[in-house]
Amino acid sequence: MTLRQRAPAKVNLTLRVLGRRADGYHELDSLVAFAGCAADAVSLAPGPRLELARVDGPFADAAGPQRDNLVLKAARAAAERIEGLTLGAFTLTKRIPVAAGLGGGSADAGAALRLIAEANGLAPDDPRLAEAAAATGSDVPACLVSRACLMTGRGEGIAPFDLPPLAAVLANPMKGLSTAAVFRALGLAPDATFHAEAFPGGANGAGGGVFDGRNDLEPPARALMPEIAEGIAALAAAEGCRLARMSGSGATVFGLFDGQRQARAAARALKRALPGWWLRATMLR
Repeated sequence: MTLRQRAPAKVNLTLRVLGRRADGYHELDSLVAFAGCAADAVSLAPGPRLELARVDGPFADAAGPQRDNLVLKAARAAAERIEGLTLGAFTLTKRIPVAAGLGGGSADAGAALRLIAEANGLAPDDPRLAEAAAATGSDVPACLVSRACLMTGRGEGIAPFDLPPLAAVLANPMKGLSTAAVFRALGLAPDATFHAEAFPGGANGAGGGVFDGRNDLEPPARALMPEIAEGIAALAAAEGCRLARMSGSGATVFGLFDGQRQARAAARALKRALPGWWLRATMLR
């Protein structure tokens, strides 16, 4: 029997960089949510041999060599931690832009771990899966949970967050932006502090955290890719937009709206303001 999972795009509603650790990783404080209408699809046919049998979809070519795919990395990390694990043949449909600040590869890895749990009768919150997620990539623990949460440390710290559904429009200029390049542009040396505290009353608080926060990676990302500023300005000018900000390390930007109807109308209007961009109206949860 083939098992299937959606791999929803991750959106960083807030992202604060607290500093850079001695190991080179950046210490983060981020409130993340997941998109209902922007997702890859991952399937698993359980069997004796681990493989990524097929990658298709509109962004398949940009996903890179199959041997380097995070789906396989996550499966291998799980197998190293769980003896006698049944794996099998994965397939992946890429609908999320690559190198876009939406955690597409991490979402795929999180979905792969959920499929492995299902195939092996494991609890979704099995700590060994969380360990495999952290070993696979910084965003993968949040994508394993795949619901609104607070992400701390380099991404390994995850706490559920009671976030009401938010209507949003996601916009990407169809250009990839390297996460490593954005962090280099931020320019923090190891052991350097950027912000001494998390968002005051923000991601670690409730209520106004989304609107009171910001994304500390937005200024260096804008400097590397001016289209980010163009997208934020277009979203901010859309009727009913309450907030426009960048997700992750970019280049995807998002706008928050009062409801689905306003978000869908804005997405239609933005096709004229941002020709050639990837646009999705969605609910974030």
